[in-house]
Amino acid sequence: MAPSTTNTATTPVWMITGCSTGFGRELARQLLERGNRVVLTARDPAAVQALAAAHPATALALALDVTRKTEIDRAMKESERAFGAVDVLVNNAGYGYYAPIEEGDDAAVRTMFETNFYGLVALTQAVLPSMRARRRGFVVNISSVGGLVAHPGSGFYAASKFAVEAVSEALSKEVAPLGIRVLLVEPGPFRTRFLDNSQGAAGVGIADYAETVGVRRAAVNAGRGKQPGDPVRGAAAIIAAVESPSPPLRLVLGAQALGHIRGKLKSLTQDIETWEATSLASDFPV
Repeated sequence: MAPSTTNTATTPVWMITGCSTGFGRELARQLLERGNRVVLTARDPAAVQALAAAHPATALALALDVTRKTEIDRAMKESERAFGAVDVLVNNAGYGYYAPIEEGDDAAVRTMFETNFYGLVALTQAVLPSMRARRRGFVVNISSVGGLVAHPGSGFYAASKFAVEAVSEALSKEVAPLGIRVLLVEPGPFRTRFLDNSQGAAGVGIADYAETVGVRRAAVNAGRGKQPGDPVRGAAAIIAAVESPSPPLRLVLGAQALGHIRGKLKSLTQDIETWEATSLASDFPV
């Protein structure tokens, strides 16, 4: 059931993509329980209809495939008709792809990028005009620890999230003077259906990658259903960051993500310091 267009609620309007499972669904549930108005989107709106029906005055369930511009335009119009302008956009829709770089399927990789990156950009572009006009708004992009650290077998997925990191970082600098904030969320392994929804070869076809990609894949599969991250706590952390008077650009979620990112920073610093003289020597002499 769609909410009344005469709704005079003044609570923030959140639009969330990928609400059928995982962070998207949990975010929507918590926000609705707190009285926020929420536009729940999913490729199959039936998957979120029950949640929306429990909050008829503050929830709107919409079909949205972020790779389709016509669906983005329609979702924006229906959302604005029901609640007015979007205050917080959460780009959560996305999935993984696993394969050695040499074995990656070009069509599958491009399709993943359409959702993980281009769809995110298109929806962000759709909400920015209204946010600029009001000089306020918040864009939350669900990245991944893979947006900063790439592991064997997940290079293509990491590439899509590295791209999200770059666009979000640039966007944050472009819109900060306009009163708009950007948050990058970088979760480690959480007990969502992310692994179930990911795509890619079931095994490693080239034996030479068995000790890298194969070992990594086995470790990930062994942890299925045992991931340390709690989606309930993770969603609460995202809401707290958005509502903070001093939100970060990057919010890392989970001990494993922290460990991997700190390891990456240590390695990066070591390379920079070890090769500093060579770096400096590449400029014209002063």
